[in-house]
Amino acid sequence: MTEEKLQDDIGVAAATEASPEEKSLREKFGDQVLSVSAGLDCEVVVLARECIAEACHYLKNTLGFEQIMDLCGVDNSALPGWSDASPRFEVVYNLLSVSKNRRLRLKVGANERDLVDSVTEVWPTANWFEREAFDMYGIIFNHHPDLRRLLTDYGFEGYPLRKDFPLTGRVEMFFDEAQWRCVYRPNQLTERVLVERTWPGVDRG
Repeated sequence: MTEEKLQDDIGVAAATEASPEEKSLREKFGDQVLSVSAGLDCEVVVLARECIAEACHYLKNTLGFEQIMDLCGVDNSALPGWSDASPRFEVVYNLLSVSKNRRLRLKVGANERDLVDSVTEVWPTANWFEREAFDMYGIIFNHHPDLRRLLTDYGFEGYPLRKDFPLTGRVEMFFDEAQWRCVYRPNQLTERVLVERTWPGVDRG
């Protein structure tokens, strides 16, 4: 065996070896750890929705992930290969361990009326992150202390970052001189698609 081949084999073995976080999560949660993969910047762990709050408590208090850097929603309905059998939405948690200088990304799937347990009891800063995901995608966070819209206007209908929401919106707001207040009216703009949608890895030639 050549030295180059030996180095390649060692690299593959190192890449496929389970991380300490993966081992601990699998020991603690078993089949509720649905998958583990290597992301571009950190490890990605997909969990069952029902265990997310307990898993976050465990990651913070036992594995040392003191901070949640971000929490966001994802609408998978326009992805190639997506089907109704899979959850439409994902909730993505980006965690940071300052003490270990490590990052970890958690994901849980959810459909439109599914409840995702809030993690505000673990990281209070998740409060506004979860409100934003609720406002933009309609993801419902169970046990959230104040689940109200955050970025849209009072009385806004719909969820702007869902793939089926029109880019131009459904209504427009203007100031009515007669009523001396802001009012809504149906949007008269037509949506134009100037550039065809493409996906990473697709031949654009």
